[in-house]
Amino acid sequence: MSEDLTRAAIALYDRFTHSRMDRRLFMAELTRIAGGAAAATALLSGIAAQAAEPQVDADDGRLTIRTLDFEPRPGRRYQAYNAAPKAGADLPVVLVVHENRGLNEHIRDVARRFALAGYSAVAPDFLSPAGGTPVDEDRARTMIGELDMAETVADGAAMIRWLASAEGGSRKVGIVGFCWGGGMVNRLAVAAGDSLDAGVVFYGPAPSGAEAPRVEAPLLIHLAERDERVNATALPWIVALRNAGKSVRTINHHGVDHAFHNDTSAARYDAQAARRAWSATIDFFAEHLSGA
Repeated sequence: MSEDLTRAAIALYDRFTHSRMDRRLFMAELTRIAGGAAAATALLSGIAAQAAEPQVDADDGRLTIRTLDFEPRPGRRYQAYNAAPKAGADLPVVLVVHENRGLNEHIRDVARRFALAGYSAVAPDFLSPAGGTPVDEDRARTMIGELDMAETVADGAAMIRWLASAEGGSRKVGIVGFCWGGGMVNRLAVAAGDSLDAGVVFYGPAPSGAEAPRVEAPLLIHLAERDERVNATALPWIVALRNAGKSVRTINHHGVDHAFHNDTSAARYDAQAARRAWSATIDFFAEHLSGA
């Protein structure tokens, strides 16, 4: 399979998964690019997220796993997946925000990875108010697009403030998000103020630079060099943060695509970039979430 064909298919898939493009139209265009239905199906299997072996098993004996049911604001109920080291107590919290596929097995696996790194990882299902993440990923993306983002951001900020409060344990709170979740990290860095201690963005779209002065937490922003759609807003956002005197670090990962950290997508996953981004993220959280 040629590099040009793969690049064209990835660009089309990115447009499909981040717009209201109909699946039938997407498959028709992919079939045209690939040169036939069978080739399109094979191409899609490498690009789209597929079930994969987790890096950390769901029954890993080192971890305590539970489902949280909470109400960050009156009448707004959420469920979240919580993974934490069995031996840990009063640990810093890392909120793990899912992609536009909702809270799925991949994000639960990522939460367990953070737990093994020494954090209480909380992965909220931001589709909870709409009934929760469905199995059908196309439906999940549609539901994400129908969320009232002002309400959703207000809920996320309330989660952060509660976790940082005496009632929530007065713990340091970090947040990491991927794709749609990366965009949420940017928005919540604006909305949560000094209740948030650190944020890590993986290829997430950014708000207007006019919001940059409201950010209090230090940010680490991972970009994919080939991700023109996200970089169109992320790069000006980084400039605005720096101009506002905010603490922001950026790693622009060379030669990789959007979602390069997601190991369930064979064509887009880049193991070397993912390892580099993970190491930088763990170091960043260690710097900002350690101590009193």
